[in-house]
Amino acid sequence: MTAPLSIHTNALLRIKSIHIQRTVKPVAVHGRAFAMRVQYQLKEGQSRLFHELPSGLNMEVIFQKGTRNDPNEDKPMNPPLVFVHGIHHAAWCWVEHWFPFFSQHGYDCHAVSLLAQGESDAPAGKVAGSLQTHANDIADFIQKEVRLPPVLIGHSLGGLIVQSYISDMRTGHSSERNNLHPRLAGAVLVCSVPPSGNSGLVWRYLYSKPVVALKVILSLAAKAFSISLPLCKETFFSAEMEDHLVQHYQELMKESSRLPLLDLKKLNAPLPISSVPRSTLQVLVLGASDDFIVDAEGLNETARFYGVSPVCIKGVAHDVMLDRSWEKGADVVLLWLNSLNKQNLV
Repeated sequence: MTAPLSIHTNALLRIKSIHIQRTVKPVAVHGRAFAMRVQYQLKEGQSRLFHELPSGLNMEVIFQKGTRNDPNEDKPMNPPLVFVHGIHHAAWCWVEHWFPFFSQHGYDCHAVSLLAQGESDAPAGKVAGSLQTHANDIADFIQKEVRLPPVLIGHSLGGLIVQSYISDMRTGHSSERNNLHPRLAGAVLVCSVPPSGNSGLVWRYLYSKPVVALKVILSLAAKAFSISLPLCKETFFSAEMEDHLVQHYQELMKESSRLPLLDLKKLNAPLPISSVPRSTLQVLVLGASDDFIVDAEGLNETARFYGVSPVCIKGVAHDVMLDRSWEKGADVVLLWLNSLNKQNLV
């Protein structure tokens, strides 16, 4: 999910982390050796593959092909969708509800598990990567495995990785650089960390909601969500979410991250994200009214950066794609995708 709040509470975080984090040797190993102890069962029509990166490490990708009512219909193909998870999650978080939904509407769906997350391989070192290296891995997958320019969809910290991708993406005005990321058809940022990072979120919570700030720190940075069902529910889900579902997702989250997704102490070093011409790419900025992590100002900051109006879904919490009313977010994204397709036909 979103980046844990980085403030001067290192001693507290170290104390909490000792008791709930697994020890992983800093050597390059294949993900199968550290497979999730709680397995996610794929649904009919879904498959798991492993994309080999230039480093030789394998990245888990879950795929579901889009269905068309009439395969012989003379109609342009929908852009494929590539989903990027956030901290303490993996590809499985998109597969539960959004994959069946979007595939039924004719969209091919790919969800990646970033390195050391889910069933992907773990690199050498103490962290899985940086904003840039994760974006590079996604770009390599798109370049080699996705036939058409996709719509890239990122949630929470995954949204910040998508923003890093966009800032280094090929456009019609940047063909002189060969190392730029493949072109996208569009991007969706769901409850995303804003382009300036999490500092603004931190200080706003500290001044206005210090108890909330402490809960977020303990839940995410110290992984206390993994040992407290009420805290897990408050962090990620709406109050109406059934406890047995929260517990199911909590078990998957606990197993989803073998190394920290990013070095949070260095998170803000490459930020803010480099700006891009507003005509370069269509972007949907989506938030949730009951988000415990990304506040309204964080949502508005992201929307201002891309020159769009944000869409805030009522009655949904941070995990938009898993929450009880997951279809509310899916409907908004589908409407935007359909509008994007019409614009591309003009």
